[in-house]
Formats: sequence, C-alpha cells, structure tokens
Amino acid sequence: MSRISMDQVKHVAHLARLGITEEETEMFTRQLDQIISFAEQLNELNTDNVEPTSHVLDMKNVMREDISKQGLPIEEVLKNAPDSKDGQIRVPSILD
Repeated sequence: MSRISMDQVKHVAHLARLGITEEETEMFTRQLDQIISFAEQLNELNTDNVEPTSHVLDMKNVMREDISKQGLPIEEVLKNAPDSKDGQIRVPSILD
C-alpha cells in the first residue's frame, strides 16, 4: 500500500510551481513511497537510552582570543581608496 498518493505529489509539485508529467508523477510517487518506507524503518530502532543531540559530532567552537591591536594608519587605508575627502572614503550616493 502506498504511503503517498499521486494527488499529494501533484499538490506538492503545484506548491513548488513545478510542471510535472503523469509519468514523472508516477515515478516521484514510487520514489517518495520508498523514502517514507526507509524512514519508517528508523522507528524500529530502540532509542530509549540515547540522549537527544543537536549535532551528530561532538564539536566546539574554537576561536582565537579577541585581542585589540593597532590597525592600519589612515594614510595607508586612504591610499587604496579610489576617492577620499577629509580622511574619509567617498562612495557614490545611493539615495536622492
């Protein structure tokens, strides 16, 4: 017995703005049914002693220490700017 109908596949395709043929509808119905069947096999696993996780790997953020240090001199920065005025980088206006 199919866990998903052709009408459901057509509905999802319509929501996704996909134009699919009848042959594609049948193919996707079979494929999605197989995917659902595989996912249902996971319900057979005993997960009583398994802690919920937010990530499969035990990873931690490794960041360098946030240390303040001297930046580039303003003359060096402005040397790379295409246009500057009064110690500021000038950019084209985007507002009227």
